[in-house]
Amino acid sequence: MASIAELGDQIAALTIAQAVELKNLLKEKYGIEPAAGGGMMMAAPAAAAPAEAAAAPTEFNVILEGGFDAAKKVGIIKIVRELTGQGLAEAKATVEGAPKAIKENVDKKVADDLKKKLEEAGAKVTVKPAG
Repeated sequence: MASIAELGDQIAALTIAQAVELKNLLKEKYGIEPAAGGGMMMAAPAAAAPAEAAAAPTEFNVILEGGFDAAKKVGIIKIVRELTGQGLAEAKATVEGAPKAIKENVDKKVADDLKKKLEEAGAKVTVKPAG
């Protein structure tokens, strides 16, 4: 069994996510909850986790979805070529292999502009936070 000092060092080295997981385990399995006055050192960082999760993403991926009208395929291929710089065969493979990422890790404005261009050509597009 680890000494109290070793155990303390391990607890102090936990990430916020790990501290939250430990807090939940102690509560669910053993019925132990941190004191309201902050008796456990990890109680304060655990409370900070939702704030970090709520931070707005700054980079997005533009995903070409499948299921578009086959009659609009040529126009979509042209737009994909324009946006990605791919050759005709590559762009055709991208469109036919949908869902596929058209651009990754771009800012919100660029992602929205790309989505608009693709949708105007008849494509179905999803913008998702990167990561």
